[in-house]
Amino acid sequence: MLTAPNEENRPMFAAKDIKDFYVKHSPKIFPQCGGPLGQAAKILRAISGPRYNGKYLHEIVRRKLGNTKLRQTLTNVVIPTFDIKRLQPTIFSSYEVKNNSSLDALLSDICIGTSAAPTYLPSYFFQTKDSDGSVREFNLIDGGVAANNPALVAMGEVTKEVFKGNPDFFPIKPMDYCRFLVISLGTGSSKGEERYNAKQAKGWGVLSWLLSNGSNPLVDVFMQASADMVDIHISVAFQALHSSRNYLRIEDDVLTGTIASVDIATKENLENLDKVGEDLLKKPVSRVNLETGHFEPVDKGEGTNEEALIRFAKLLSEERRLREARSPYSRLTWSM
Repeated sequence: MLTAPNEENRPMFAAKDIKDFYVKHSPKIFPQCGGPLGQAAKILRAISGPRYNGKYLHEIVRRKLGNTKLRQTLTNVVIPTFDIKRLQPTIFSSYEVKNNSSLDALLSDICIGTSAAPTYLPSYFFQTKDSDGSVREFNLIDGGVAANNPALVAMGEVTKEVFKGNPDFFPIKPMDYCRFLVISLGTGSSKGEERYNAKQAKGWGVLSWLLSNGSNPLVDVFMQASADMVDIHISVAFQALHSSRNYLRIEDDVLTGTIASVDIATKENLENLDKVGEDLLKKPVSRVNLETGHFEPVDKGEGTNEEALIRFAKLLSEERRLREARSPYSRLTWSM
């Protein structure tokens, strides 16, 4: 939504508006039921269908994005989803849509599809027509199933464009990752809690894997595995090229209690999450330890996450000026 244009062809939202958007709308997207009866109702819903109907989410996304299509975004985007009918990822890319008009879906449909987390929100169906009038259908769930950390997907899209000779990336060579700048923002995890263990899980059936103490072990495992594998792969690649400072992963892997939940949208919890984000900016730049899987601070020379973001912003600003000098129509690449 940050890349969607308003009536003046400027970004519909500024980055500073993100927090207010979530504070205002999250309680309606994830309505909370208090007390023992509320918890019982939540469990029953989780057994019989998605925890939430998604109606308000669909309404607010459609209202904000209107008829904006993928090709109209102000910056290049790469949005992963997963098509459960085809059993394969579907990547909505600003680059691919130029050659495949069937991907030129409403941005609202893409956002709703990629947010449809299994067991939490319903899957989403829509259709598009290509330039020849042929209809293509999409049966989508959360893109995190395929790419919970989409950084590698974005790098893949750029690499394909380099192979094609896209002048935006001249004179970068394919796989020349030392010329890449990658910022990867995590959403937090609760590794430190060690919620599950083999003794506990060895007797689980289908129901227990889907619901245990208010959590969803199966979803937690798949999502965390997907994100970690991407982070480890990218981290190793940049270290091997002696370009580790070109990859910045900002993540807090020691969340506990309700702060680590996906859907507890109370005022108190949202305020706590806001504080976690503010504190994370002040923490030192960290990288995943390939043996323990936990994030550990790197050399002091890289400073805090906030300082690293400022450094990246300056580099990207300089790069943009160089690109605009070559081509006034050049656009930066973003991943969502």
